Amino acid sequence: MATSNDPAERYLELLKGTLTRSLFIDEEVREPSPAGWKGSVYSFVSRQLGRAGLKIVQTEYASLEAREVGGDWPATADTMIGHKRLDLLQYAVHTVVGDEIPGDVIETGVWRGGACIFARAALLAYGDTSRKVWVADSFEGLPHPDATSYPVDAGDNHWENAFLAVGLDEVRRRFDRYGLLDAQVEFVVGWFKDTLHLVPATSFSIIRLDGDMYSSTTEALEALYSRVSPGGFIIIDDYGHIPACRKAVEDFRAAQFISEPITQIDWTGVYWRKSLTA
Repeated sequence: MATSNDPAERYLELLKGTLTRSLFIDEEVREPSPAGWKGSVYSFVSRQLGRAGLKIVQTEYASLEAREVGGDWPATADTMIGHKRLDLLQYAVHTVVGDEIPGDVIETGVWRGGACIFARAALLAYGDTSRKVWVADSFEGLPHPDATSYPVDAGDNHWENAFLAVGLDEVRRRFDRYGLLDAQVEFVVGWFKDTLHLVPATSFSIIRLDGDMYSSTTEALEALYSRVSPGGFIIIDDYGHIPACRKAVEDFRAAQFISEPITQIDWTGVYWRKSLTA
């Protein structure tokens, strides 16, 4: 926990521990997912218990070290990006507010909404009442790979993972839980190729991309990068972990002659700032 006496900093530090559930790491539980005949038995028993308002759970043996760097897929947390990437997001919001870098904040690929919730909280903590946080997702999981348009995505199976599909109502509920579902939050629902270029924001001070795939990363950069204000932040969540994401970033930077240095956040997250002379 932070030792700062500043109420805003203490609030945001407490929120990090809550959003990541690191404050409650010893209480983490997960629903079992047995396979085969055990899975059939479990499904039957689970349905019966559900009628009585009961649920089967098992202890989730998570570590603070993994949660610090977003190194696991938490069962109950609002975000899986970990403390270090939240620290960077806080720094980015603090910087653009303090330096008066114009533009809204957008995340593309939000899962349970935790990073966007934190961004909205940071705007609140730093007294910014003008910027919006755009929460962009299909809210259905990731798309099937389009290997014709994006050969790098051939064989990508993210779309099969139901854990990554979190519905709009669930994300809205999590915003409301923190008292942050207000007029400064906007939801962008649909596949990036259909929605991001239509977002009615003239400029962004922070874009945070968490789309995993080459297609999702490229589509977000193509739709949003030109609207990033000079001095704004471009944050990429999967650069170090997913080769397709890294290649999408490198291809786009090369095509746009982007030379600003990439800074590493943790084992997978990176960012760069758009030149003030851009």
